[in-house]
Amino acid sequence: MSQLHQVALTLLNNIGPSLAKLLVSHFGDTENVFNAPNYKLLRVPGIGEKTISQLNFKEALTKAEAELKFVEKNGIEIIFYTDSRYPKRLKNCGDAPILLFSKGNANLNMQHVISIVGTRNATEYGKHLCHELVEELKQYNILIVSGLALGIDVAAHKECVKLNVPTVGVLGHGLDRMYPSQNRATAEKMLDNGGLLTEYLSGTIPDRENFPQRNRIVAGMADATVVIEAGIKGGALITAEIANSYNRDVFAFPGRVGDDYSEGCNFLIRNNKAALLTCVADLAYSLGWEKADNLKPAEQFMLPIDLSAEEQLIFDILKQSNSPVAIDDLTIKANLPTSLLAMNLLNMEMQGYIRSLPGKTYCIN
Repeated sequence: MSQLHQVALTLLNNIGPSLAKLLVSHFGDTENVFNAPNYKLLRVPGIGEKTISQLNFKEALTKAEAELKFVEKNGIEIIFYTDSRYPKRLKNCGDAPILLFSKGNANLNMQHVISIVGTRNATEYGKHLCHELVEELKQYNILIVSGLALGIDVAAHKECVKLNVPTVGVLGHGLDRMYPSQNRATAEKMLDNGGLLTEYLSGTIPDRENFPQRNRIVAGMADATVVIEAGIKGGALITAEIANSYNRDVFAFPGRVGDDYSEGCNFLIRNNKAALLTCVADLAYSLGWEKADNLKPAEQFMLPIDLSAEEQLIFDILKQSNSPVAIDDLTIKANLPTSLLAMNLLNMEMQGYIRSLPGKTYCIN
């Protein structure tokens, strides 16, 4: 697909991640979306006359062209949601961004991924827990994700740098700046074994509303989220809530009753929103992990077990074909309305069972 059109798709008025994915699924690739006449756009569920009247195709392409120049100049990778490099765990989240900007050398699909979050006012106790947690997690084939904020976030990243554990910082702004600026040196070191990730274009400032959005990526790209220290309000609890909404495991270290920065952790544990964590063994046992030296080769292909009847029908049709199947042929073979077929294809693609190819064709992933 054209990277220019991929970036431009994120700049269209009133087109969020879900609708953008549906457009790509319907037309086969991003360039076709921009070249589609209005009568074809109206066939896409969720697209009406009002939406079409506000589509800013030309303006979006102009801004995207400028962004591509910035990306190329600064060694940044563009990762579209159909790209194999896109975090597969995040892909399964309905509100996942369609595009990410990545800098560094991180493998976003490592065998195990853990998010570590906590208060910006980390105590020595919290920093010590960070050290112990990262040190023990090193024995697993793991990537550690956090938000590169002050406090627990940056403490986790620093421990990873010190212990040579891959780590990624998810930002609430563009890659043309660093907020807070105190973390710039740590961010630069992270590029050697990990990196920086954001959904925001250059020029995006760290507005307050960006950080809850950032937190959904921190939660969504991990197997589990660990809360080390947290007040009763703040980003760490928001991230934990998002992780719960994605049906991901959440763990929290308990703190002393009455401590401000343990109140959030104790709240999560008390209300069954997080499992009590006292050591990495608890976490590894709950997630069914084995140490890296005991790992067995993973099977290359597993049959899906959680597809609906319609999705299973589509999967079987694609599996029996020796080549990608066009959406028109799928409509006939599956005997499903185009709109219903498109929704099922989108859901299966987001789960990683199939992938879309140019020309509105599909194949088993």
